[in-house]
Amino acid sequence: MRIRGFVVACIAGTVWAAAGNAATAAPPAVLPDAPASAERTALAVQLDTLLDQQFARHKLKAAIVEVAIRGHVVYRQARGESMNGVPATADMHFRSGAFAFTHMSTLMLALADRHALSIDDKLSAYMPGLPRADAITLKNLANMTSGYADYVYQKELLDGNVQDPFRRWSGPELIGIGTGKPKQFAPGANWGYSHTNYVILGQVLAKAARMPLAAALDKYVYAPQGLSETRTSLTPAIPLPALHAYSSERRGFLGLKPAVPFYEDSTYWDPSWTTAPGAVETSTVDDIVKTMIATGTGTGLSAKAHQEQTGKNLVGFGHVQKGCSACRPQTVDFNYGLGVFNAGPYLVQTASFAGEGASGGYLASHQLTIAVATTYAQDAYDAKGDVANASVDVFKAFAKTLAPDEPPPGS
Repeated sequence: MRIRGFVVACIAGTVWAAAGNAATAAPPAVLPDAPASAERTALAVQLDTLLDQQFARHKLKAAIVEVAIRGHVVYRQARGESMNGVPATADMHFRSGAFAFTHMSTLMLALADRHALSIDDKLSAYMPGLPRADAITLKNLANMTSGYADYVYQKELLDGNVQDPFRRWSGPELIGIGTGKPKQFAPGANWGYSHTNYVILGQVLAKAARMPLAAALDKYVYAPQGLSETRTSLTPAIPLPALHAYSSERRGFLGLKPAVPFYEDSTYWDPSWTTAPGAVETSTVDDIVKTMIATGTGTGLSAKAHQEQTGKNLVGFGHVQKGCSACRPQTVDFNYGLGVFNAGPYLVQTASFAGEGASGGYLASHQLTIAVATTYAQDAYDAKGDVANASVDVFKAFAKTLAPDEPPPGS
């Protein structure tokens, strides 16, 4: 089984660096400053055409898109079906994957602003029993430079998930798998994406906040950012209305030949392995837009903390390393901040889990924000049961159309 961890596409950066776009409607010369109703309608018609093109090109079952300009929503639309006979709607909830990393890094920086911790604290101050805890800082965890192996790609988790996608994983289990493997590199010596970092960080943040992680996220992130539809859960539950997802990724495990149809409902596969308990989230496109605006503008954070989170501070750092598939150089076009990526002029995050994808981005120069959620029709999956995260391509198509003077990488 080729697990689609929710940030797999971002690990190598190839999706942002190389993916292209289908033909789009003619781009507007400028974004409207304060769209009048007629302008808004013309823009909506143009974007409807673009969404229809992308929906067909990627063989989607459902697509939800929201666009905001200068903080005002100018477009929100859904296409396709959630379940057969049930239309997708723009208010549907879906798993938001690595957007939880963005929220956890925001929580860490909010606590740092309140002197409840320092991002330069050694991990040993909170979890002294972990390997190399006296050499790893909280910042190393948040910017993926700790050197801990990623539990997602270890045999224990891969085999466990393919055999039983409803299996519940605990935080200590996940940390044990990741930290029990050989280190990828010495702390601070390279960059390598690893989910292990944020499961550990989640436990640290709960200790520093002196409350459960879910409560701390609600107090310091969701409430200040107005994220009324973003919620955490310790079960696979999704608030209603829920966007259903379907997958063919267990085809290989089940030994099915390419000619044999296979497409199963993956909506309630257990997401407990995706990140720290207390930070496994569901959200909506509207809340993804709010998250990216808040992250891009530094809502609730000091100027120093905002720069730590979103600055291109790692550009020029990192290198390809034998035996570390997640290790890569940080370039101007694609680099990591704290829990969020810089993709050219855009600040971005993405999610991919069990037949559902999501992408969100913020372009500061135009105050343009785009959020996309996608699910896939049966014929979108290849003979091996694989599918690309189409939400990234749909995001790029909208970005290129709305701000053609500053396209994201790979457009």
